[in-house]
Amino acid sequence: MSNDFGKTITVLGAGYVGLTSAALFAHCGYKVYLIEPNKERLDVIKKGRSFFYEEGLDPIIKMAIDAGDLIPTNSYKDSVPQSDVIFSCVGTPDNPDGSSNLSYVFSAAEETAKHAKKGAVYVQKSTVPVGTGLKVIDLFKEKNVSIDYVSNPEFLREGTAVYDTLYFDRVVVGGDNKHAVDTVLDIYFALERFRDHIAHVAKIPNGARGDQYIATSLNSAELIKVTSNAFLALKISFANSIAMLADKAGADVVEVMDAVGADNRIGRAFFNAGRGYGGGCFPKDVSGLISSGLEYGVDLEIMQAAQKQNVMMPEYVVDKLQNTIDGQLENKRVAVLGLAFKAGTSDVRKSPGIAIANTLEKVGANVVAYDPRANEEAAADLRKGVHQVETIEEAIKDVDAAVIATEWNEILNYPAASFKRHMNGSLLLDAVNQYDVTEAKAAGLEYIGVGHNG
Repeated sequence: MSNDFGKTITVLGAGYVGLTSAALFAHCGYKVYLIEPNKERLDVIKKGRSFFYEEGLDPIIKMAIDAGDLIPTNSYKDSVPQSDVIFSCVGTPDNPDGSSNLSYVFSAAEETAKHAKKGAVYVQKSTVPVGTGLKVIDLFKEKNVSIDYVSNPEFLREGTAVYDTLYFDRVVVGGDNKHAVDTVLDIYFALERFRDHIAHVAKIPNGARGDQYIATSLNSAELIKVTSNAFLALKISFANSIAMLADKAGADVVEVMDAVGADNRIGRAFFNAGRGYGGGCFPKDVSGLISSGLEYGVDLEIMQAAQKQNVMMPEYVVDKLQNTIDGQLENKRVAVLGLAFKAGTSDVRKSPGIAIANTLEKVGANVVAYDPRANEEAAADLRKGVHQVETIEEAIKDVDAAVIATEWNEILNYPAASFKRHMNGSLLLDAVNQYDVTEAKAAGLEYIGVGHNG
């Protein structure tokens, strides 16, 4: 096989994973085709930028496109036959029953089978239920095409996608063909060599060297990703259940989790209580793991409990607000600060901030909402009565209460004295438990958190 094998890549799907991966690979000596069927998204990418907000991504895209190393297209025919490695990064949305909709996964594989060269390596990077890879392999056999299949789940976080992809803590590649597994690992070895230069272009900090390269069986690789995310979601839901107990018992969940997390066997990460988790990964992966368990006859009750706990948190936040503000929210003016599911992204999928805003509006509050990056994407998911504005000052002007629903630095660093000056009331509900309690109280604000009152 040629020493140049693996030097041409096609990435299927230009979402958070696909666009980030394609742009970064294009800086590591590879020619990368990026397939995106949505014309509006494709046109934006061709101009050298992302259609969603992600720190550091735009300059990476622009430089790669200007150099001719990243080629956005909507054509399998013009890209896949040229490629040694094809990364499938297509969407896997939820079905109504919580299982993963794999229609895009299989349609991408079928289309690839029509065009792929013999011996190409097909890499499933989308998060899929365990057992999916074997079905795709059967599809390739039915089409009588010689394509090697591996699973290479992604672990990036939205908001830090570039950093996480460059300074990964582990790369997992699962498959039975050693050459195919090694081909994929070689791509990440190249990424490791070029990453400091790419970080400089992206204007993000360099990261620590703690890389692990893990080769596994195919089914193990598929199960690793959803298990990892489900466990992190479980930690969040556990912290939130303790926060509810802390509210009743007069304890402080931040103090509790700081001490619990100091145990090296447990760790502090993802023990932040608050309005619950959202986004395109945790809710879907928890649902998907529950569904996979049922498919194999395993009832994952612990994950069902975590899911139930998470669903109730936005309403719990609203109940706390109502109980603090004279038991009545009707006609009260309330600001919701933060609509993205987390800071650093414009993604609003299953956002707790949107759930809080909609619940407040539903019970009769006059809701004003603001987000530094997600206003446009949030508009379609907000109830008609929720009024969006462009600044914090507009959001909190003359309100009876303000809710911090996303941990943007702009919001967390907004002076407490300015809250007090612009608001009509003085109630600040910190649904992420990260605002400075001392500053809030010194300014005369009534501060309440979730299991945390300072």
